[in-house]
Formats: sequence, structure tokens, C-alpha cells
Amino acid sequence: MSPQSPSRRSFLLGAAALSLKPTGIAAVAESLLPSPSASPVTSLPPARPALAQRRFQSSAVEALIASLKPKIADPAIAILFENCFPNTLDTTVTTGSWEGKADTYVVTGDIDAMWLRDSSAQVVPYLPLVKSDPRLRTLVEGLIRRQGRMILTDPYANAFLHSPTDKPLSWAVSDQTTHIPGVGERKWEIDSLCYPIRLAHGYWSAAKSLPATADNPFDDQWKATAWKIVQTFREQQRKHSPGPYSFQRESPISTEMMPLSGFGNPARPVGLIFSGFRPSDDACIFPLFIPANLFAVNSLRQLSELATHALNDEKLATECLALAAEVEGALRQYGTVHHPEHGVIWAYEVDGYGGTVLMDDANAPGLLSLAYLGCCKIDDPLYQRTRNFALSMSNPYFFRGKYAEGIGGPHQGMNNVWPMSIMMRAFTSTQDAEIRQCLRWLRDTTAGTGLMHETFHPDNPAEFTRPWFAWANTLFGELIVKLMNERPHLLTGTL
Repeated sequence: MSPQSPSRRSFLLGAAALSLKPTGIAAVAESLLPSPSASPVTSLPPARPALAQRRFQSSAVEALIASLKPKIADPAIAILFENCFPNTLDTTVTTGSWEGKADTYVVTGDIDAMWLRDSSAQVVPYLPLVKSDPRLRTLVEGLIRRQGRMILTDPYANAFLHSPTDKPLSWAVSDQTTHIPGVGERKWEIDSLCYPIRLAHGYWSAAKSLPATADNPFDDQWKATAWKIVQTFREQQRKHSPGPYSFQRESPISTEMMPLSGFGNPARPVGLIFSGFRPSDDACIFPLFIPANLFAVNSLRQLSELATHALNDEKLATECLALAAEVEGALRQYGTVHHPEHGVIWAYEVDGYGGTVLMDDANAPGLLSLAYLGCCKIDDPLYQRTRNFALSMSNPYFFRGKYAEGIGGPHQGMNNVWPMSIMMRAFTSTQDAEIRQCLRWLRDTTAGTGLMHETFHPDNPAEFTRPWFAWANTLFGELIVKLMNERPHLLTGTL
């Protein structure tokens, strides 16, 4: 095992590719060959903390585990579900109060900081349960409130500390950017503002039939947060100037810094939103990052719905819809590319001058995860062609080995598969055979730990990074719940 030290940038290898590898497998079906010659894992250890050491206990989560686990025929998958689904609550949350209202701090795992993206994604799988668990509902409301304060503190930051008096993250201390107390790292990523909308909209959808609580997050502060999000997106369309954000870091790793005095490589202001970094926290090559712009369109429409029904602000709703329509139009004009094997697909990044980056990264938003995030329907032909590209050897970060295959990225370098990419493949599949194969790969690559990791080597899963990565754990639990609701035969039968 090679666990990662608590730094977001440890063990990074390589940088993003600008060109395609030689053509390879184009069809998903071809990669569904029996995998791996490795023997299947038949048992895994319990990996939850002792009851007294769990940071939060939800009666609804425990009841769901107790209900679903006995129905899962594969014993290793069953214990993985029990270990993974509650991992965020077991290990990463701190609840409290701020100015008399609920407050929730959620770390990503082995780094004591709260990423807007990760904290949202870690808690979304619990939203269907808030109706039956008032304490869980309060936890979510506290998280929405804290995220709102964070965005008002600095809409360009990706990670925040528990308290403004906490010491900054060690690797961010010398960054050349605006430093604000309470900010852990200041990498501008479009999705950092999309994920809190996704969480807030998901919570509102789940709880809107319930009486409002004293901790109802949709108050004047959250309305100000919503306006700040729209303002920041507008600034980063860069129609008239580069805007107020820049970022430089002295590092031997090229993906840690933005070129041209920290404003990024040039791109035409065509209506798309500029992003400094990807959801992997790696710098964009071209700042018009297509998956995040697609995510922003969907998020702005969700924000418009919240503005109308939760915030009573029709001006905000209209502004959100107008910006969504503008970005969507620019995506249709500039966001696609013709691939020699796969046809017209979504690009990963563009510059508006004709330059494109053709790849996919395991982190969400990426090309594969678009349907999972609600940016398109699974059966959309453009998405299906793009998905086939992402899951083929045409993607320079698609790796195949003895134990599994999946997507990686420059964050952990070559030949490192992210389990999250295998989960996204299962989430976005309509084929039982493909989903079963994904479940087998996930089951057989935990290196006997009973938990998901950030990455693993597809020829040797014992070589993995981040033994404590709560987002991947909870995402696996979400996948199992989804399958039990929609395709129970995949879990109640033999894999």
C-alpha cells in the first residue's frame, strides 16, 4: 500500500495531454470482455469506526443499511455498502451552530478542509432521507448555510477552513493570489459554485412538502449567495476584462499553476465561463472547460427554480435563465468537436479559436459524469458518442489492467484508475452486463480494506492513494441504493 500524505498534490505524475493517442477501442461493448484474470474477492472486513467514535448517527441511514444489506447476494458488495454509504457521516462531519443557526463542516477525508464540491457531493446521497430524520435534515441545512457564508467570503475559493483563525493549508501559504482568512485554497473552479446549488436544490426538492424549520437556509444570506454566484459567472465570461481573479504558485508541477501572470491561457470571450482549474484541482490547459460549463447551465436553471419558489426573487430567476441560455448557445457553437472514430462529441476544453483538448478526467464534472449530474439525458446521442470516447483508448487517461479498467487523470498521473470513474460508468449505463462488470471491478480493487480509494493501479490494487476518501465511499453507497431501487436483480443475484 502507498497511502498519500495529507496533501492534495502528493505523488502527482505527469501533465495533461494535448493530443490524441493512436486510435483504439471505440465501442463500449468491446471493453466488456471478461476482465481481469484475478480471482474475485469473496469477503471484505467491516471498516466502520466503533459506534462511540462515529461523528454523526442518522436513524434513517442506519435503517436503510439494515434494510438493504441482507438483500445483497454478494457478501463483499454487502459489506462494502455497509462500510461506504455512512462514511461521510461516520468520519467527516462536525455539527454546531453559527449565530444561533445550524452549522455543518464536512471535510473531504484525510485533509482538514472543506471543499465546496466534495462536501456537497458527499451529502447529496442522503437527501432522500431527510424527510424521515429531523437530525439529518438539520445537518444538511447547516451545510447549506456554511457553504453560503463561504461563497460570500470568497466566490473564487475551492476549499475553506473550519475557522477563519485556523492556519492556512501548508501548500497554499505562498500562493500569489488574494488571501482571505478562512480560505484553505483559492483555485477558481466553476463547479465549486455549481455543487452548492445542486445540494440546495436537491434539499429543497426533498423537503419542500415539510413545514419550514428555524434553520431554513433560504434566507437573505442565501439570496445574497445566489446573486454572488451569478455575478461571479458573469465576471468570468471575461467579455470586457480578465476579471479580478488570478492565481500563481511556485511548483515543479505544471498543473499547479496558471500561465500568463496567473490569468490562464488566452481564450476568446464567446459567452462561455472561464475556469482556472478543473474539479481535480489541476489547472485547465484551455480555460473554456466544457463539462463545467454544461454543469453551470443545469445549475443556473436549478437556481432559477429556487429563486422563484424558495427565495421569492423573480429578478434573480430571470437573470439565471438568461445566463443559462447564453452559455448553452455558446456550448452548441464552440463546445463540440469531430472525432475521427466517434464522430461529433463534446470537447473537454476549448479556447474559442479552434483549439481543443480531447480527453476525459475521472473527476466530476467530466465528460462521463455529465448524465449523472443531470446535464443531459443518458440516451442523448451526443452524450453517448462522448461517453464511448471517454471509455476508449482514444482517451489518453483511460487505463486498462489485470484487475480493472477506468479513467484517471493528470492529478495522480498515468496508470492510476479512479474508482469514481467506474461508479460513474455504472451510474450512466443502461446495460446489465456493464453494470455487473463495474461492480466486480469495484469489489475486487479495495486491496482488502473494504473501502474505496482515490486511485489504484489497475495491475496492482494494493498500490493506491488516499485510504480515506469519503466522497468515493459515499458515492459507492449511492450507486447501490440506486441499483436496489431500479435494477434490484443485479444485487440480489450472482455477480
